[in-house]
Amino acid sequence: MLTAYREVEGRLIRLAPEAPLSTAVWIDLLRPTDDEAAAVTALGLDVPTLDDMEEIEISNRLYREGGTDYLTVQLTGHSETHGPISGPVTFILSSSRLVTVRHHDSRPFETYPTRADKVGPGCTNANGIFLSLIEEIVGRLADLLESSGRSLDHVSRTVYVPGKRGQNQKRLEVALRQIGREAELLGNIRLALLTLNRALGFYTQTARERIGDEGLSASVANLMRDMDALEVHTDFLSQRVGLASDATLGMINLQQNSTVRIVSVVAVLFSPPTLIASIYGMNFDVMPELQQPWGYPAALLSMLAASLIAYLYFRWKNWL
Repeated sequence: MLTAYREVEGRLIRLAPEAPLSTAVWIDLLRPTDDEAAAVTALGLDVPTLDDMEEIEISNRLYREGGTDYLTVQLTGHSETHGPISGPVTFILSSSRLVTVRHHDSRPFETYPTRADKVGPGCTNANGIFLSLIEEIVGRLADLLESSGRSLDHVSRTVYVPGKRGQNQKRLEVALRQIGREAELLGNIRLALLTLNRALGFYTQTARERIGDEGLSASVANLMRDMDALEVHTDFLSQRVGLASDATLGMINLQQNSTVRIVSVVAVLFSPPTLIASIYGMNFDVMPELQQPWGYPAALLSMLAASLIAYLYFRWKNWL
């Protein structure tokens, strides 16, 4: 899908489908078709394929060609099935326009057009749109970190506060799955911050060769400081994830050990009666107790007494 915008009085206005792309200051390509990619290529810009965007070599992710910067970063988002993923996004920054190429839905690209006049250095030129869009992305990452922190607070309450008897195991398993999802999210956020940091570093290095970014160095410095702060926050939440994971696994082990202990104690309680029954079940000719009228009641009382003594001993030792 191709969506193009032009700047009117400091705001972004979406171009009509029949309007020429040459008037656009920002073109957003979401899972572009061959025709859409060709339309952007006609403007003198090379549109990378998904395979090109997924190339891990840093030289293929950040480069300058023909006066145009190509910056590929990894951003969080959603797949076509609305599952959380992390995917590459390429920013093609020329002197007259910005082109973004992506193959997954990412919230900042949806919210930014209506807020373009309120975010960062504005949308009067391609460089301003690029930095403003990066600021919107950084703000979204901050929101995700806050949401992750709240989720970890809920997990902590779930793990450390005992629940109803018989429901702890299921509750802890749900908490462990939630911790796994938060760990994956934090990994995606960390990767996004790392690649954004590299992209802004490259943007700063090529500033002398670029026209239209005068006075934007302060915005770049602010973005770098914000991302450094978010990296510290991500490290803190990652430590919380590790602690929550260890605590949850420890609680699960305690639950399992408690179950095994109860089963073992029950088995020991029935061991003395089993021993007595085994003795009197042997086929010896001379077993005087078998001929006595009190033999059967005595055997039953012995079984009961042995089990009771074992039970009281376990209670005294706090094993039950």
